[in-house]
Amino acid sequence: MRIRYGYRIELVCAHDMPLITLLDVHPSRRHDLTAPDEMKLTALADPSLAIAMTQDLDAFGNIRRRMIAPSGGIRLESQGVVHDSGEPDIINPAAREVSPSRLPDSALVYLLGSRYCETDKLYDQAWGLFGQIQPGWSRVQAIVDFVHNHLSFGYNYARNTRTAAEAFEERIGVCRDFAHLAVTLCRCMNIPARYCNGYLGDIGVPANPAPMDFNAWFEVFLGGRWYTFDARHNEPRIGRIVIARGRDATDVAMISSFGAHTLQRFEVITEEVEDVPMPLMPPMPEQFDARPAAA
Repeated sequence: MRIRYGYRIELVCAHDMPLITLLDVHPSRRHDLTAPDEMKLTALADPSLAIAMTQDLDAFGNIRRRMIAPSGGIRLESQGVVHDSGEPDIINPAAREVSPSRLPDSALVYLLGSRYCETDKLYDQAWGLFGQIQPGWSRVQAIVDFVHNHLSFGYNYARNTRTAAEAFEERIGVCRDFAHLAVTLCRCMNIPARYCNGYLGDIGVPANPAPMDFNAWFEVFLGGRWYTFDARHNEPRIGRIVIARGRDATDVAMISSFGAHTLQRFEVITEEVEDVPMPLMPPMPEQFDARPAAA
């Protein structure tokens, strides 16, 4: 199948403001794109103004861009189409845990506590809840089931400073809180877990009438490879398009700004499109319904 994706974000600022973005489709999915995932920059005060931008890979292998938003603000936008298998997330009940002594070096960092994933605060709770469950897939699924049932989802619950331990106590959150709590509980059980964000449309599930947003989920290392889990939805989904991976939301912030600004516009689109040759996508609709970025 083919999935159309895109975003349009406008930031208004009174003075020049440095920006770092992690908004490009992840390198692991670049081969699935019908055209390069290029970001278009527009100065809000003077659309004819050229804005310089650089691109590289960050420490976690995500595509990072750097630019300076000019006085008056900036519009960031991109659109494209990605080929997808149309298969839901893989389920492998036979996948087993890998002892920390046998983990690859690249997975070790995902055993440690991080800004939003305080393993030291939830260690005892994790072992009390999941210590008697069979190690491996069954244990991870038990963690996902617990988080899914323990937290209540609501966009009005969004708070960008909420940690996993706070979510555990408050029992509310948005998808990033579901992911943080599940990641933390897995790490407490010596299972490497990493935070992911990206696009996830209503493909293969009833349409959600709420406007589209970016999503957060997580991956765990079992049986020598990474598997996708989603504590918010708690069901295999079709059409995930990864943008970035890291220890938690700190590492995968879609926009890091260094100055005062106002978010004037935030639009995301992810949808299945007819599976016919489409070398170039038509322009995104001029207007989307928008909602705060609460993933």
